Amino acid sequence: MAKEKRNLAMVDGGGGAVDCCKVEAVVTVDDRGQIVLPKDIRDRAGIRPGDKLALVGFEDRGGLCCVSLVKVEELTQMVRTRLGPIMREVFEDAS
Repeated sequence: MAKEKRNLAMVDGGGGAVDCCKVEAVVTVDDRGQIVLPKDIRDRAGIRPGDKLALVGFEDRGGLCCVSLVKVEELTQMVRTRLGPIMREVFEDAS
């Protein structure tokens, strides 16, 4: 089976197109709801047996339209980076 890769574009706030992602692989969901991440994707993403991945859903028009997998360590760092300063400010203001 040939692998299809196509570039997707995301529009930035200024109206210009910015490359953001591409289709890396097409996977199949089995009868038990499981998927296999291709080895080359696991290798490139540094995903090892036992790693935890957070499934992040995106809703559109009342339904789940997209899902994304994020390594829990990366998600934790994103939360600390984004929410940490906000939470420190909130607690400082409350003191």
